[in-house]
Amino acid sequence: MKNLLLPLLLSVAMVACQSYKQEAVIDANPAAEGFDVEHSDPAAIELADSVMKAQGGRKAWDETRFISWNFFGRRNLVWDKHEAKVRIESLPDSTLYLLDMKTGTGRVRVKGVELTEQDTLQKMLKRAERIWINDSYWLVMPFKLKDSGVTLKYLGEDSLKNGAPCNIIQLTFQNVGSTPENKYLVYVDRKDNLVKQWAYFELASQDTASSVWPFDNYKQYGKILLSANRSDGKGPKDVRVDDTLPAEIFTEF
Repeated sequence: MKNLLLPLLLSVAMVACQSYKQEAVIDANPAAEGFDVEHSDPAAIELADSVMKAQGGRKAWDETRFISWNFFGRRNLVWDKHEAKVRIESLPDSTLYLLDMKTGTGRVRVKGVELTEQDTLQKMLKRAERIWINDSYWLVMPFKLKDSGVTLKYLGEDSLKNGAPCNIIQLTFQNVGSTPENKYLVYVDRKDNLVKQWAYFELASQDTASSVWPFDNYKQYGKILLSANRSDGKGPKDVRVDDTLPAEIFTEF
């Protein structure tokens, strides 16, 4: 009996080990090149990974292609995440941007007239990039905690405005984005590992937040969870995730 039991136990152990390794590969969340791992806290990095997993996991995020949303009722955006292209319709000034972020090229139409003068066009495309950086961060910030230029610090435990216990991660930036002097605190719910609140500091040297907003009302969009139509009425609304969209969306007015 002992001779039969030992191989069986070894077989079970090998299967369990293989399953663990497979799960570890699936759950892997490698940092972007340039992420400040040297000065980031291991506890903060672990929390960032738990947030990614709670929102669907890195594989699901990487496979997500087209995301559309409205920002503060002012702009409609469609983002091809795989090809780094974005369509932005700015409603107050009747401006439509078509930007390829890989090449920095694109088209812009203002009040029905396409811009052709190159200096003006390039300035408007730079503006489109700044708009996308801002508007997309409001929607997908929890997926970008280990982006290039980011330093993460764990600031301990606290409570959300509703009293729920949370962990706090501080984000600071080096030479990335259009406002690298900013700082954010993200409040991660200890129960479900989702970001439920964030605080914005215009300057990293500030001790008091410039603004604090909810990051709530999560729903499933495709393979991932996203926070939209938030309880304060601000931020992203009318979110969609699509597997396919016509290519002309990013090239034609």
